[in-house]
Amino acid sequence: MTAAVVVPLGLLFFSSGLIVNLIQALCYVFVRPVSKNLYRRMNRVVAELLWLELVWIIDWWAGVKVQVFTDGETFRSMGKEHALVISNHRSDIDWLVGWVLAQRSGCLGSTLAVMKKSSKFLPVIGWSMWFSEYLFLERSWAKDESTLKSGLQQLRDFPLPFWLALFVEGTRFTQAKLLAAQEYAASAGLPVPRNVLIPRTKGFVSAVNHMRSFVPAIYDVTVAIPKSSPAPTMLRLFRGKSSVVHVHIKRHLMKDLPEENEAVAQWCRDIFVAKDALFDKHIAEDTFSDQELQDTGRPIKSLVVVLSWACVVVTGALKFLQWSSLLSSWKGVAFSAIGLGVVTLLMHILIQFSQAERSTPSKVAPAKSRNREELEARDNKKD
Repeated sequence: MTAAVVVPLGLLFFSSGLIVNLIQALCYVFVRPVSKNLYRRMNRVVAELLWLELVWIIDWWAGVKVQVFTDGETFRSMGKEHALVISNHRSDIDWLVGWVLAQRSGCLGSTLAVMKKSSKFLPVIGWSMWFSEYLFLERSWAKDESTLKSGLQQLRDFPLPFWLALFVEGTRFTQAKLLAAQEYAASAGLPVPRNVLIPRTKGFVSAVNHMRSFVPAIYDVTVAIPKSSPAPTMLRLFRGKSSVVHVHIKRHLMKDLPEENEAVAQWCRDIFVAKDALFDKHIAEDTFSDQELQDTGRPIKSLVVVLSWACVVVTGALKFLQWSSLLSSWKGVAFSAIGLGVVTLLMHILIQFSQAERSTPSKVAPAKSRNREELEARDNKKD
């Protein structure tokens, strides 16, 4: 049953995605050398045509309810200003939840993120991220410091409001990683986390230093899953199974942050201590009661885009089959079967990639993995 859903959606996504990639490549070669400003404006529109397909899966296929809790001033500012977005990394689809928020705010095509380097090699989605100027890091500060600096400086003249998402925990939350963070915090005399990991602050400090002059705000985002809802995953989305996601957003003015690097790092750590307490309250009340629930609706734009892509892809496929007589020979049938197999494999990779950072359960976690977690935590202490 899953394959009967995943394969058609995969065919639609990768077929339309290759068209998007081709347009992006042409714009990169012919438009960007003439005007980077025009290229960015064009790429925003083109990239959004791809990202909206994934937003459609959340909104219309699976019917995931993303409920936003924030104050009215923050809600009105979203999408109208440059912002650095820091968030906990709670579920497999946090990045998709961010895209839903960006789409509601009108800046989906200019939403960026700091990603691990391997992401840009993902067919279609990774290529589109590269054309859209996502920042790709190797998770080695010696190599990443200059990459991050140059990438952030290039955003200085970005012509449209953008969001840059940074998951400062550095990895997805699991019980095994929480246990390692708790052990380290207890030994180092730090506040022991209960619901979040200890933030890795080097990237955050660098981002603040290089963006302070042209990014007015930091959005502190907390993602939580209510007890009554199953945790959302890519596989659940493709199966059309709904979930509920609560998102708490607090806006901080960049100008209010301290100047010294260590003070900025401590500010980030304090934010996560407060986030931990916010989680405790959410667990007790099953909601974010300190902020009002905003009406984000369910825009029809993603549905229109997917239906349009479906018409384009199906019409193109039928004309190609008619022209090539591909299914009239065994070779053609075999070639088509291989194509379907490739799409199935790519969709499998996409689903697995969204879960790539999940830890082995703590009862079987190897000691060296635990040691590595502790070393990473020590790096945070040294920031």
